[in-house]
Amino acid sequence: MKVIVLAGGWGTRLGRLTELIPKPMVKIGNKPILWHIMKIYAHYGYKDFIICLGVRGEIIKDYFYNYYIQNNDFTMDLSNENIQFHNINDKLDWKVTLIDTGLNTLKGGRIKRVEKYLDPEMNMLTYGDGLANININNLIEFHKSHGKIITITGVHPPSRFGELYEKSGKVLTFEEKPQTSVGLINGGFMVFNNDLLDYLSADEDCDFEHGPLEDLAKKGEVMVYKYDGSWSCMDHERDVIYLNKLWNTNRAFWNNWK
Repeated sequence: MKVIVLAGGWGTRLGRLTELIPKPMVKIGNKPILWHIMKIYAHYGYKDFIICLGVRGEIIKDYFYNYYIQNNDFTMDLSNENIQFHNINDKLDWKVTLIDTGLNTLKGGRIKRVEKYLDPEMNMLTYGDGLANININNLIEFHKSHGKIITITGVHPPSRFGELYEKSGKVLTFEEKPQTSVGLINGGFMVFNNDLLDYLSADEDCDFEHGPLEDLAKKGEVMVYKYDGSWSCMDHERDVIYLNKLWNTNRAFWNNWK
């Protein structure tokens, strides 16, 4: 089963952080958020990725093409271009297919444009900015159980602000950006049967959530896997600061491979 990662958008809400690099390449610790997302899937054995590129996609291509050079010490013999690595860290057994799906193409068009690289029956899809400690195997089993075209993961979005808990006016605890208790949003981490592709086109203006997903919902073909655990997306600069703080203090809730 392939994992599609949508990584082609402009990421304008991150401001200066995406002036030179695409949003999925903004770092948490010393690795881009794209790497963290892929590690979540790889932990459950899903290591065949298709990255839908767009804005500054060449930077993502360069990152994976030179992955071991960027992440390890090495000696290069310039006479024959041979490279000897001295300390190969984070050896990966991933297969990564990097496809330019257009600069301004909407999500539906990007998915359709990678159709020929997909497995013939069922595949997975997620966004290039969302993190969760989700059990991918449970998600897939839920999708297989209902027989509908697509499963989306419904998450409780984190509060924009931290909360304090008190009793009789005395503060008991502080909680940073807790998950809200009401309402669900699509947090990514989707599984779909390839019938979904019949509702999409390769046109640049083919969206995903608005149009195709709405039409499928009207036909009863969209199911939600309710995930009550921690989830966060990298949507604003404050999210970058928050996620890095969690990572640097060993509190990264999505780190299921440690």
